[in-house]
Amino acid sequence: MSKSLWTPLVMNAFSYCMHCSHRQMQIHTHTQLVQSRSHCGRLCSFVCSEMAKMYHKEKSIQIKSSASALYNNLSVLRIAPRCLTYFTVVHANVVNMVSASWDGLNYSHRQLQSKEGNVATSSSLIMQAAWCVLPSRDLLVLTSQKGIQMYESDGSIMVYWHALDTPETPTAQAVFARGIAAVRDKYICVGVSSGSVLVFDVPSKGSNITLSEVLEEHTEPITDMASECSGSMECIADLVSADDSGILCVWKSGGDFQLLNKIPGFDTSCSSVKLWKGTVIAGYGTGQIRLYEAVTGILHAEVNAHARWIYSLDIAPFTGLLLSAAEDSLVRVWHLSLTPETNSVEIEHLYNECVTDTQICGAKFCDGDGYAFAVTGYDLSEIIRYTQA
Repeated sequence: MSKSLWTPLVMNAFSYCMHCSHRQMQIHTHTQLVQSRSHCGRLCSFVCSEMAKMYHKEKSIQIKSSASALYNNLSVLRIAPRCLTYFTVVHANVVNMVSASWDGLNYSHRQLQSKEGNVATSSSLIMQAAWCVLPSRDLLVLTSQKGIQMYESDGSIMVYWHALDTPETPTAQAVFARGIAAVRDKYICVGVSSGSVLVFDVPSKGSNITLSEVLEEHTEPITDMASECSGSMECIADLVSADDSGILCVWKSGGDFQLLNKIPGFDTSCSSVKLWKGTVIAGYGTGQIRLYEAVTGILHAEVNAHARWIYSLDIAPFTGLLLSAAEDSLVRVWHLSLTPETNSVEIEHLYNECVTDTQICGAKFCDGDGYAFAVTGYDLSEIIRYTQA
């Protein structure tokens, strides 16, 4: 990025102490990182800046088949007791699953095929694969043109299949499911091309999963969904859903899900969305990132983050680090700062990585602190990893 393009993005960035929200020194260039102490005597959030500049490339993980050009085409599950990390990447009607040991010495591969009920395999394209982490269990959810498959977290057993309603006569609109989120204690929500959001009630064990509710608020295909990831019980909003027109719907879960807010989209597709500490973080086809107050819909910040279509966002809930990746071959790390006194959120750019000649289609942090992240690109048969030194 040229200096002239960079300057407006960075010159207005401030850092806040994570403990007292005291405003610190302004960043004047993307290479100048300053550490200072606030009046509370604690090291300020420039620590995040120091950490973020230390990302370096690790050995890539090879996968059996290349990544398709799909939004959010990477999912990561950290299995701490076993010192393993699971990765999934979608290719056509197959999901590539890799289990990697933390020492980087052992890898195991599995491929999951698109299915239709009891049919062993199907040619229907898979749109997304994502792990849903609930308090009692973890499930791997696959969405396709035909339906929704739910597996045990290691992909060994399919525990549930839900067929999509398909018209008896062909229509111009494609039928598919896309957008996956685990909500609170027992719900998994999945979006579909009609704009509906399917809410599944998941027991603590077994396969007695039931469709408990259908949310009918969107009129365009669902692109992505996210649940509150901070773990805070004080946040009213539990779920945000996004669609092809850019509309965001904010929900509160329960026996009946309640619509809290509907944020206009201005006819620009929202391809990836996150929900953190009551703030909706949305990435758009324009390359912009917008931060909204979930319940009120107030726009806190708008950043011209990328030159091309954003394909993936992720957030490290413990540190407020935000990851964005786009068609422009750039992966960027940002820091979100909450200011309780004014109930506002600010975004600061920390790190930039160019994955040369790659149309990035997936990016995920590998842990809750943002210590490492992974990236996938269209037609690449590898998962590229970066860690802090």
